[in-house]
Amino acid sequence: MSSLKALLFDVDGTLADTERDGHRVAFNRAFAEAGLDWDWSATLYGKLLAVTGGKERIRHYLDTYNTSFKRPLDLDDFIAGLHKAKTVHYVQMLSEGLIPLRPGVKRLINEARAAGLRLAVATTTTPENVSALLENALAPDAMSWFEVIAAGDVVPAKKPAPDIYSWAMERMALSPAECIAFEDSQNGIRSSRAAGLKTIIAVNGYTHDEDFTGAEIVLDHWGEAAQPFSVLQGDARGASYLDLALVQRLHQG
Repeated sequence: MSSLKALLFDVDGTLADTERDGHRVAFNRAFAEAGLDWDWSATLYGKLLAVTGGKERIRHYLDTYNTSFKRPLDLDDFIAGLHKAKTVHYVQMLSEGLIPLRPGVKRLINEARAAGLRLAVATTTTPENVSALLENALAPDAMSWFEVIAAGDVVPAKKPAPDIYSWAMERMALSPAECIAFEDSQNGIRSSRAAGLKTIIAVNGYTHDEDFTGAEIVLDHWGEAAQPFSVLQGDARGASYLDLALVQRLHQG
């Protein structure tokens, strides 16, 4: 069994509850700014999350939920413009401290750094969203903590395809057996498992009832000593919060 050398993190929903009160709100602000009467409710957004990638999500909305919308001839540019505006609003929300990290995230990342483990991000969100979250919610220099930021359109096939994880590991010159992934959704674990990675899941309100077959453990959050997690699937080996020792035990199997 290979020793654990790197932790690979999804971002949205995993490091922070960014979806319902972050990305969704930013999308709606961008729509209003563009003079559109679109409004993505929390319920509708939960359905749209079946599609990964913001630009892909807008297109899916038009294809499935707003088929009567008169599409411009340059639809790709129109969608890209909306998504760019949405990112501006999202980054502004992060800069105002409106989207905190989930329980245990900062502690575990600091533990991993202190132990000399390598860190990477593997996400479908844009690099701007990643940097805004890490720098505002984790630390001003947090981007430098991560050896690889695999984000946005660096690979054409987004999750549940394994490409984003494979891309990150290739640049780190690591094998799947030397890494472990952290995810929050079914699309996420489909991606990480297809890339050969053992995976730890912390669900959120949108993903609580999804299928996490193949996960090493499924938790409601990573937890803290004073804020223990609930184990939804798997064996926490007597732990009450996710620390590096538990991560290493889960990696070894």
